[in-house]
Amino acid sequence: MRTAYSVETVRAAERELMGRLPDGALMQRAAAGLAAACAELLGKVYGSRVVLLVGSGDNGGDALYAGARLARRGAGVTAVLLTPGRAHAGGLTALRRAGGSVAGVDKGEELIGRADLVVDGIVGIGGEGGLRPDAVPLAAAAERSRAAVVAVDLPSGVDVDTGQVHGAAVRADLTVTFGTHKPGLLVDPAREYAGSVRLVDIGLELPDTPALEALQHADVARLLPVPGAESDKYRRGVVGIAAGSARYPGAAVLAVSGALRGGAGAVRYVGPAGDAVIARFPETLVSDQGPRKAGRVQAWVVGPGAGDDAGTVAEVLAADVPVLIDADGLRLADAEAVRGRAAPTLMTPHAGEAAALLGVAREEVERARLDSVRELAGRYGATVLLKGSTTLVADPGGGAAVRVNATGTSWLATAGSGDVLSGLTGSLLAAGLSARDAGSVGAYLHGLAGRLVADGAPVGAHDVAGAIPGAWRDARR
Repeated sequence: MRTAYSVETVRAAERELMGRLPDGALMQRAAAGLAAACAELLGKVYGSRVVLLVGSGDNGGDALYAGARLARRGAGVTAVLLTPGRAHAGGLTALRRAGGSVAGVDKGEELIGRADLVVDGIVGIGGEGGLRPDAVPLAAAAERSRAAVVAVDLPSGVDVDTGQVHGAAVRADLTVTFGTHKPGLLVDPAREYAGSVRLVDIGLELPDTPALEALQHADVARLLPVPGAESDKYRRGVVGIAAGSARYPGAAVLAVSGALRGGAGAVRYVGPAGDAVIARFPETLVSDQGPRKAGRVQAWVVGPGAGDDAGTVAEVLAADVPVLIDADGLRLADAEAVRGRAAPTLMTPHAGEAAALLGVAREEVERARLDSVRELAGRYGATVLLKGSTTLVADPGGGAAVRVNATGTSWLATAGSGDVLSGLTGSLLAAGLSARDAGSVGAYLHGLAGRLVADGAPVGAHDVAGAIPGAWRDARR
């Protein structure tokens, strides 16, 4: 499990550790890890040209001490001081003793243009808002240059706790972060600025509940439902799919395709696209009598391609089993009915649907994804899976860490992909996973399936559904 902690938690852990270590030892640990990562990226340190962008905080000190280590190995290191009177004194002394030099901001762009490596130590984890005006040209010069850019702890200009980006920010090829991941390194749009992320262990002792967590293969394998020797199709769970319409029969077919590969023992389909579903998937149990007369299910999926069928959505919401609401179902669902449900509810909006539910512009959701998913979960009393380049899963109440998933690929931005995800996740609900686990595992497998089948080329939603078993096996291995 990859975890991320808030600034407040990290600072408290750092203070506690520094109280037990000699003065400056923690910064030296960070600088050693940073220098090692820079050396590995450079390949050949001797003779390379390194520019340090140094602000007034501890990140600037980390950069200076790391620069001193590189200078002792033969690199030509120059520190560009954005606040000369407030730069870390010990780090400056170490750099000069190692043969490094210091320059003003006015020389920064010229130095960056000739550099092999630029180290971003402008702003630390306490920074808020975008870059200051004097740092903006340096960030732009680094992005234009041929130099590799390494961010210290996180790219300067991004918000650590929310992943928001206000104005200009440094775009890194590699971010070397210390002690733990920070939320902004896992959540877009800030994640896009971080590049690859390397975690350096500096000995922090952190609490059991992080702000964010990201499942990995071992976590998914532990959660996947596996039938036992005594299992039959009903013991494994039955998922109901109430989806599709005369205009969108394909949504029903795709939702069923995901559900059949999601771990439940059987799939019941209810809706007007029964002929299309049974023609493609004859193993489906099809009914045209509505959700109440479809037979027993352990979970429902409602909404994909439903058009304006508010009656079916209301009927499903009245059921006493877990319900996943997607697509048209999000628009048609009565908010009070959602909040009043005793059984678990999982809502799966994309940014546009989330914006409509919150009554804000889509851009606001995309800019503040973490805040938006938490707000939606609290407002509707439901678990919310916010789809996107990094999918977020939040429970109501805020007690549990928000789950973040980044297994996907941009090729998943294709019609019907969300329908497959809904069916897959609903099947996991029926198999007994909690709404949070079903959403997290569903997003993980769906994204992994997209990667496996796309392999750098366009794919259709039906291709993604067909790749789910391969993703499942990959996770279990």
